[in-house]
Amino acid sequence: MTEGSPGVSTGAVARRLGVSPTTVRSWEQRYGMGPAVREGNRHRRWMPADVAMLEEMCRLTSSGIPPAEAARAAVALRRRLDADEPAEPAPRPPQHADGPESVPRRRPQGGAGGGLPLGRVRQECRGLARAAVRLDGPAMEGLLQEAMRAHGLVTAWEEVMAPTLHAAGRKWEAAGDRYVEVEHLLSWHVSTVLRRAAATAPAATQAAPAVLACLPGEQHTLPLEALAAGLAERALPARMFGGAVPAEALLAAVRRLGPPAVVLWSQSRSTADTTLARQVASTAFGVKGARRSPLVLLAGPGWPPQAATAGMRRPGGLRQALDAIGALYTVQDAAPADDGERAGPADVKISPP
Repeated sequence: MTEGSPGVSTGAVARRLGVSPTTVRSWEQRYGMGPAVREGNRHRRWMPADVAMLEEMCRLTSSGIPPAEAARAAVALRRRLDADEPAEPAPRPPQHADGPESVPRRRPQGGAGGGLPLGRVRQECRGLARAAVRLDGPAMEGLLQEAMRAHGLVTAWEEVMAPTLHAAGRKWEAAGDRYVEVEHLLSWHVSTVLRRAAATAPAATQAAPAVLACLPGEQHTLPLEALAAGLAERALPARMFGGAVPAEALLAAVRRLGPPAVVLWSQSRSTADTTLARQVASTAFGVKGARRSPLVLLAGPGWPPQAATAGMRRPGGLRQALDAIGALYTVQDAAPADDGERAGPADVKISPP
């Protein structure tokens, strides 16, 4: 291989695409997506049309197109570029009869998704999983944003983000130390999208905020970040304390803020502390004669079925948690001003849990 050789090496094109050289070689072996030029019949040299073909493969699989179908379209693209022919429309993910932009809610196939064990999931999960395995951050960002725009926060979380995160976690557990980087990068982009949604939501009402916290020893914060974004979307105030909040700090925050609701997340039985939950539920605040305690929501799969006692609930998912907290805030419109317009924003009062 000489200094003036045309094209780029497999390693260079893999770095450009954000995939491993093994992935590029597997596409060549499975789908015939090899370069048009080889130096000395041994070293692969990828020309601009070859790189465009691989970029199209990445784009299509990230959008949820099955790899074999994406490969056929990508190879056809290179042939058109070599022949300088006009481009044809790229294949699109399967569409639902309800409209041209909708996607099937469930697709009964498993084993795809770039190696992640997805099972029966939305088509968007497969594209997101393939982008995650390739460590393609920009593609993940775009797919997550599109899921939020197309389906709303709750559906995007429950039917796109969470299933893909669970699949990455299962792959990590099954493969030892492999795929840790996949889960970390995917988690980072999910967190980024959720926090951006919270930051761009309408200003929260002026009322005591709900408290969101992971129990001591618990580091899984993404479900609470989704809840924080959902509350912000409904203009309901919240304070997110993140992972592994010490018991003393949690109780101090509850006493200082006087929240109508406290959400305690536990991912595993080892972090579910029912004693601490009862302490939070029994914390009273307010003036004498009108003292009240927060509603405690035991969120996450770590809580045992019998954990919820007086003053506690176990929401079944994000939507149920949002509805339970939202029900604690009652809205009373302000009286109209003299000019016929409203005097100001709605007054928000907190109903007893």
